[in-house]
Amino acid sequence: MPRIVLASGSPRRREVLTALGLPFTVRRPELEETMVSGEFAESAVRRLAEEKAACVSVEPGELVLAADTVVVLDGDFLGKPADDREAIAMLMRLSGRSHDVFTGLALLVDGRSVSAATRTEVTFRQFDRLECEAYVATGEPLDKAGAYGIQGFGSALVERIHGDFFNVMGLPVPTFLRLLTSVGYRYSYGCIVRHPPDEEQ
Repeated sequence: MPRIVLASGSPRRREVLTALGLPFTVRRPELEETMVSGEFAESAVRRLAEEKAACVSVEPGELVLAADTVVVLDGDFLGKPADDREAIAMLMRLSGRSHDVFTGLALLVDGRSVSAATRTEVTFRQFDRLECEAYVATGEPLDKAGAYGIQGFGSALVERIHGDFFNVMGLPVPTFLRLLTSVGYRYSYGCIVRHPPDEEQ
């Protein structure tokens, strides 16, 4: 089983890997995230995930997993808010509307690199500024793209979701499993193993 290296400091991504029963170590990438003018969200998150995977040290037998997530509304990329005021402004824009969440994943193992992007549509119910301020006062929004955590207090803001819930958390599980398969591995409930040889028909 390859040793998983999570190239991310995100607690949510750690939660997802832990829920899958996969042991891992964390190596935060030293990377200044930059957006390219005119770049589509899917391309941006995929590129940033690839850059994060490439900039962490890797040893033989290790599998590096990197990710990047962005919230998109009206063509604007909503990253992590700098402070409470910015968080409130983001959330009030999202109130009563649908937005897209894009996560790029990249895997680096055995000298091979693969990546993909996943999109989920999230619709917020209508809420007022007073409720928004109460949510921001919990401190939850400040380290999250789009200023909310769907797995925490932020779940109360959501009216419906179309797509992968884990994508909104920052680690889309079906995409992760598909990328594993593409590099010759598979998930086996608590561990990652190599594909068995194809059986002759």
